[in-house]
Amino acid sequence: MFERPQGGERAVLVSIDFNDHDEDSVDEFRELVESTGAEVVAIVSGTRRSPDSKYFVGTGKAEEIKQVLTAHEGELVLFNHSLSPAQERNLEGLLECRVLDRTGLILDIFALRARSHEGKLQVELAQLRHLSTRLIRGWTHLERQKGGIGLRGPGETQLESDRRLIGDRIKQLNKRLDKVRRQRDQGRRSRRRADIPTVSMVGYTNAGKSTLFNRLTTAEVYVADQLFATLDPTLRKVELGAGQVAILADTVGFIRDLPHDLVESFRSTLQETREADLLLHIIDAADPRRNEKIGEVNAVLAEIEADEVPQIQVFNKIDSLDDALVRIERDAEGVAQRIWLSAHSGEGISQLQDIIGERLSQSIEWIDLDLPPGEGRIRAQLFKLGVVEKELVSETGHTHIQIRIDKNEWHRLEREFAIQRFALKSDDEDPQLAGAGMAP
Repeated sequence: MFERPQGGERAVLVSIDFNDHDEDSVDEFRELVESTGAEVVAIVSGTRRSPDSKYFVGTGKAEEIKQVLTAHEGELVLFNHSLSPAQERNLEGLLECRVLDRTGLILDIFALRARSHEGKLQVELAQLRHLSTRLIRGWTHLERQKGGIGLRGPGETQLESDRRLIGDRIKQLNKRLDKVRRQRDQGRRSRRRADIPTVSMVGYTNAGKSTLFNRLTTAEVYVADQLFATLDPTLRKVELGAGQVAILADTVGFIRDLPHDLVESFRSTLQETREADLLLHIIDAADPRRNEKIGEVNAVLAEIEADEVPQIQVFNKIDSLDDALVRIERDAEGVAQRIWLSAHSGEGISQLQDIIGERLSQSIEWIDLDLPPGEGRIRAQLFKLGVVEKELVSETGHTHIQIRIDKNEWHRLEREFAIQRFALKSDDEDPQLAGAGMAP
């Protein structure tokens, strides 16, 4: 579609300090690049107060990048920053090679790792959304006439055509993903009717989620010591002891500055996290930046509205620490909040299963509701969720419903429907309820 330089495997990395220098950020970016199979031949760094509007790094630094590119026979320049479409085009024109920013690189990695039908659809949608902002001047080689009524050149015509084609494809992908979303919703409703809770694993990429997932479920999810080794979500049943079972969901790993297009496109996948009964936040205990990464993960959880789901912090990889022991940390009320373990060696796995079962047992609530005749929408939603245990219609037209629901789901419904104003009438107020057995 574009008259743009071809990419290559020999990459020059660019990371500029805007008074927020973080050496670990450069190391992580290098790891991202190497996970694509590219060879890092040089790293160009520098300091600026603010980005340059034309070349992002300024004219002098851009010329320096060009010299480094020539000296090391580089074929591709990767920026550890987000570039505007104009900056990307200007740099490609000056450097005469393909230029990619951090967002484009992460999208490329996701495209490389997606295996399932849904994953491929989500990645393509994110790529097209990103590409749609970068069509300007993509066809300048076709232009022969400049501006004015009646003087539109073929470049502009082609640009409009590309926008229309991309817009049509985005609509098609959204329709397909809506179908997948409905299928996932149906699966969640079936699990709720079967009274099977869902536990979703979240965490920074390469924290050991897939290794722990395999330990808990005896699954064979691909594991590798690299960023975004696994992309597609996997759901498996897990035994928790005492006959208790749950569905464990392994989701995509998070990373700092996760592209908004990706978060938006992966909402159907991340919905498993938002509607889970419990989150396992997997943390690399041996990572010196673990506190910062915990913040990054919680920021993404807030963006997808999953920050209020109950959470257990799982500090993994204690086998990489000196004298680290399996331990469980509880709050003042005795509720398990953190556990230290090793998915690699298996230490602490049984204790994790115990506290998962413990937390799930604590998260279920029995609630009795009295719904006036005009609140059929709330009743329909409760039945859709599969949480209704008993129902009785009184002579006054009120519907008395008993539900068994996860506390987090209940709080969500309270906010959405303001259900708290519908208190259950006492048996004295409505004789038909007396002896109906509405109490759990």
